[in-house]
Formats: sequence, C-alpha cells, structure tokens
Amino acid sequence: MPTVYEIVTQTIIEKLEAGEIPWRRPWVTSAPKNLVSGKEYRGINTFMLGVSGFPRPEWLTFNQAAKLGATVRAGERSNMVVYFNVGEERLNAKTGKLSKPFLLRYSRVFNISQCDHGEQTLTAKLGLDATKSAPVPSIEACDAIVCGMPNRPHVKASDRAWYRPSTDEVGMPDKSTFHSSEGFYATLFHELTHSTAHPSRVGRPEVMESQAFGSATYSREELIAEMGAAMLCGVAGVSPATVENSAAYLRSWISALRGDSKLVVAAASGAQKAADYIRGIVAKSSSESETVEA
Repeated sequence: MPTVYEIVTQTIIEKLEAGEIPWRRPWVTSAPKNLVSGKEYRGINTFMLGVSGFPRPEWLTFNQAAKLGATVRAGERSNMVVYFNVGEERLNAKTGKLSKPFLLRYSRVFNISQCDHGEQTLTAKLGLDATKSAPVPSIEACDAIVCGMPNRPHVKASDRAWYRPSTDEVGMPDKSTFHSSEGFYATLFHELTHSTAHPSRVGRPEVMESQAFGSATYSREELIAEMGAAMLCGVAGVSPATVENSAAYLRSWISALRGDSKLVVAAASGAQKAADYIRGIVAKSSSESETVEA
C-alpha cells in the first residue's frame, strides 16, 4: 500500500508528465480554504487543490457537506489534503529522550462546486457566484511584499537573476528587459525565496554551501524557490511567469521526484516558511504549524 508521501508525489508527477507545472499556475483567485472552518490550506495542499480546475476556492469534507444539508453529486471525485497528526509521546531508543512523532495523514475533500443543496447547487444556496473570480490587484501589491520583507537582502543590477549566499545579495536584470511585469516579480520572488536560506532569516544550512547542479539539495532548493514564488504571486494576485516547458526540463523534475517521495512535501513546507518570512508572518509553534484541519 503506497504511503501518503508516495501518493502526493505521484499526483505531482502525473501533472508534470502531462506538461503542467503545478506551482506555476496563474492563481488570481483566493487561496483554497475550508468552507466550514474558514482556514486556508497550507503547504503542499495549496498546490494539490490549486491545480484542480474548480472556479471556487472553498472545499469541505463529505461529512461537512452533509451537516450543511448538502450532498456531493454522484460520480464526483474527491481531492486529497494532507496534514500532520501529533502521535503519543514515546521513548526514543537512540537518544533516550521522550518525543512525540509527527505522522503524515490525509483526508478527502470536495469543492463546493461539486455539491448540491436540494434543487440548487451549494454555491447558489450560499449566494456565491461559481464563475466569478476575485479582481486582480495592481502590481503595487508585489512592491508591498518586497518592501515589507524583513531583513531584505541587497538587490543589485545584473544581467541575470541569482542569489549569492556568500555575500547575501540578489542580482536582478532591469525590469524593462522582462516580457511582463508579472515575470519580473515572479523572478524576484524566486530569488528572495532563495535568500531566506540565510541563517539571519529562516535558515537552510545546506543551501549556504556550494551545491552541484542536479544534486538532491539543489533540486530541493529549486523546488522551494519555485513554490515560494508561486505562493507570493498568489498572495499578490498576479500570474507567475511561464517557465520553460521543454521535455528535458520536465524530465529533470520527474527524475528528482521519483528518487525521493518525500521531496515535494518537504519542499512545499520549506516554501511556506520562506513565503511567510518574506511577508513578515511570525512562525507558529511546531505543533500549531504542522497540524492542518481538513
């Protein structure tokens, strides 16, 4: 029986094999959230639900729909959301210390557009327009994120985009050289996400050392930067720039994911922490941040 990590990874691989890069979707609507609790889904769930193609961001479980007097239409397929449960405290045989394990679990949810309430859809019953998207904010929203980043690294002019850990600097081409403003900000968000690896910010020690192209650490960090940029673009309400969609590029991601079924979940978690830091959101305790309500 496949593990939760393997199920998540296979879902991402299927998207990549179909020529779709989930963390580069142009999200201009609200982030996916649970209809009943109102809580936004985080980490890998942002991408798992974001690529589903439904017009509304609200999701709920089968039982939550039933409590609202609604039913899931016959033949509708659920989507998976993952969360961490804190296990019972136990003695670690190696360290001799008591600890609580974090166990990855999943549940199934349905989009509000998949549910009916009597003769009406649930969206109509609640007065929601199933096709209306939230308006796209101006690019000022991107500037606000950049300017509001705590302890922001120095950004200097360059002929290419990069983050240099040794000097804690970001290099960016002039905005006028980009095909679109959205492309510029998506690239800047990518590099700023890299910069959160610095010990004065979130800290990812392995990134501060030189990494060979294609190595496991390199692949994981690039996934974190790609996902972090997509999250920040989603918050700002702009479409992330389209990356190269060549077969070779996609094969490289698929190869990395097949080699490590936990890679995409870990990368999404790292991206969430990076995006939160850039937005000035204070990290919660480990037990709070790792437990997600379905």
